[in-house]
Amino acid sequence: MRSTFRLLATVKSSRYLTPGNPTGLTGLFTHPLPRPTLIYLYSQTLDKLRAFPEHSAYRAATEALTHHRLKIVESISPPGYEEWSAKARKLLEEHPEVFNTPKGGVDHDNEKHVKIIHDGRSFVRTIVAPEVDERTQEWDGEEVPIEQEQGSKADFAALAKGRPGSDEKTVEWVQEPALEARQVEELENQIGGGLIEEVIQVAEGELKLVDEMLKAKVWEELEDKAGVGQWQYFARDQHTTGTQETPS
Repeated sequence: MRSTFRLLATVKSSRYLTPGNPTGLTGLFTHPLPRPTLIYLYSQTLDKLRAFPEHSAYRAATEALTHHRLKIVESISPPGYEEWSAKARKLLEEHPEVFNTPKGGVDHDNEKHVKIIHDGRSFVRTIVAPEVDERTQEWDGEEVPIEQEQGSKADFAALAKGRPGSDEKTVEWVQEPALEARQVEELENQIGGGLIEEVIQVAEGELKLVDEMLKAKVWEELEDKAGVGQWQYFARDQHTTGTQETPS
């Protein structure tokens, strides 16, 4: 039913969904790369859940659901994925220093690409600086000095050390290919959580919730024990005395 909203919002059908297009749900727009986003979120969640004791009911339930959805997402690959994966792996092997973003006097691609490992999977997160049009910025009243104060030799030495110079390395990282529209619909049907954008929102919320549950130590016993029969209402056949008689 949810996918019908997307079809109604997009007048003409195409092989790929257009990122940023309306999904048919207010305030929710088509995600450009749902597959790698979900794999990244689920891997982060599984990593954080390891901090919980194994007997934690929350950990057991969340791990089961996350593993289930992760398996579904990984089972569907976009066209050209194998070729992209091979090139990406080769790029990581040839330029490890770029993706490890070492600190120091040498600047590699301005630390634009960051290699992150979650749940045994390697990810490359690309940080894109937003473009700011100074003409649209409101002046804060601060005057710009015409002459700059002369810095010390130590200041210039520190500046030179932080300057990339000839040691700077820049690599071109290509994002994972996009899923076809039919593959997105297949994912949505298998997961059964609405549009894939809604599934992403749930995954983001769960990732935040894990931190709160860990902070609260939800696996520990309650300080104030539950009263006798407090949860009895939620048990099966506990709120009625017996089977009702058939009315005559």
